[in-house]
Amino acid sequence: MTKAPPPGCDPITLEIIKHELVSIPNQVDKNITRTAFSPLINEYKDYAVGIVDAQGQLISQSRGSLAIFVANALGTAVKDGLALYGADRLRHGDVLISNHAGTLGQHLNNVVMYTPVRLQDGAGEIDAFFCVLMHWLDVGGAIVGSCTSTTTTEIFQEGLQLRSVKLLDGGVRQDGMFRVIEYNTRFPEMLLGDVESQIAGCLKGRDMVAEVIGKYGRRTYHAAVAQLWSQAEARVRAAIAAAPDGEYEASSFLDDDGLGDDPVPIRVKVRIAGDHLTVDFSGVSPQLPGPLNAGRNGGAVAAARIALKYLFSADEPVSEGDFRPLTVEIPEGTFLSAGPTAAIGSSGSMMPTVVDTILRALAPAFPEHVAAAHHGTYGLHTFDGISPATGAPFFHLDTCVGGWGASGTVDGYGPSRSNVHGDTSDVPIEMQEAFNPYWLESYAIRQDSGGPGRRRGGVGVVKTYRVTAPCRLNLKIDRTKCPPWGLGGGGEGLPGQVRIQRHDGQTLDVLKGEYALQPGDQVVIRTAGGGGHGPARTREIEHVLADLRQGYVSREAAERDYGVATDASGALDLERTRQLRNTPKETS
Repeated sequence: MTKAPPPGCDPITLEIIKHELVSIPNQVDKNITRTAFSPLINEYKDYAVGIVDAQGQLISQSRGSLAIFVANALGTAVKDGLALYGADRLRHGDVLISNHAGTLGQHLNNVVMYTPVRLQDGAGEIDAFFCVLMHWLDVGGAIVGSCTSTTTTEIFQEGLQLRSVKLLDGGVRQDGMFRVIEYNTRFPEMLLGDVESQIAGCLKGRDMVAEVIGKYGRRTYHAAVAQLWSQAEARVRAAIAAAPDGEYEASSFLDDDGLGDDPVPIRVKVRIAGDHLTVDFSGVSPQLPGPLNAGRNGGAVAAARIALKYLFSADEPVSEGDFRPLTVEIPEGTFLSAGPTAAIGSSGSMMPTVVDTILRALAPAFPEHVAAAHHGTYGLHTFDGISPATGAPFFHLDTCVGGWGASGTVDGYGPSRSNVHGDTSDVPIEMQEAFNPYWLESYAIRQDSGGPGRRRGGVGVVKTYRVTAPCRLNLKIDRTKCPPWGLGGGGEGLPGQVRIQRHDGQTLDVLKGEYALQPGDQVVIRTAGGGGHGPARTREIEHVLADLRQGYVSREAAERDYGVATDASGALDLERTRQLRNTPKETS
């Protein structure tokens, strides 16, 4: 039963304030898309916009924000700034930035910018902070793009590190800090353009939040925020309480850490007690020597929060209230709670599989809601070098889209990014080819990649690049040895593959590392499909025929996996289909 609103906030006012607070980050989000310089921001949309309260608790965030940022990144940076400065030293007009590894626990490209919201012409108490997190294109370090190496062994090799320093002090630009940024990136013009967009977003958002608080009054505003948190908490607690109490376990693994060949184990326990959920990561791998690490906030806490939000409150705006019923347990010194000097350039790369594993553990408790595994990797692939057209450095970063897992009621979604990405988009192919020396020869559905099942897993894609000038390819592809699993008798999705076809005929099958490319070389990336749900031979025949028409499933797979036979024209062979479906499928 929903509690009555606190005094000073009637239900109608509560709804109006709620929608205003959700709308403000969305409006600033659109402005950033229009004003940022780099395609990574204005096309791919690797950023987040949000409001936190005076203690760093999340109030609202834009709908397009990446899930990995929705979890806790904005508030974590603000809390650290408050601890360093105290509220009294954070003045109206201050704009701070932080990418501190020991605080955020994510790769150094993820830079949170925030500014306090004060009324009375900036003289009042802090009522909130407005925040914009952007993935900065390059922050120095050993390799172009900073976070793209698979071989770094400490944070100091991965670029510039800033811990809640002021870019604007009382509204005055700190030119020295801008020079520090300018001379610690390989792409100063593009990065500084993004920074200006980030600053403008912070200041615009600050003023819009202040306007809402001024319109309704501080008392009503804070009462509304408290009630919105309580409502979100109540929804999640009710959803958790619907499951049987108990301890649920699951495990998976990553292919390797990029330096060696040993798999990286992920063992998770999830305990449900009444309306509370505890995620226990004590069984995960110790901290790794390479960059496949994350700090506690950017690793364990973020993964657990993302999984909780997906399962229990996916359709509601995110806020701190969603996470009150959650406890995260993890010892220090694991690859999801790495120390402050650990290499963390690949901090996001393991997160899709960690989230998948938490959800896998909860499948017995929520069999109708938990989906099979998705493609489960960032699938980072970058190209860099010197442009033959301009003589200037170029750099293009992309990640893989692939299939998502099927649930008990619907086929898997996709192709789409990973479960920690959100609404990130492809940079238009025309733009890629205009600014980088390659052609995209094809971009197509990867047939038969979705795991077979009564509900089919989502499909991956095949991307084929043709290089037109010397450059370097950098890869971080995972989840090839632990394919996307099915549930309820569904089959696995096909894992990802990368092949380099040299212009001289040499062929290389690769997944991680750096590779020099020459004109005429071809790079073919095949992304993974999602796992299926339920026995494949119980899939409705008309659905299999539709999959055949759309190219998701081949004739061979339809017959082998689904027991549906067709002739060369695509027409159903009913007699053969009846025979197949009445004959148990052979297992290898």
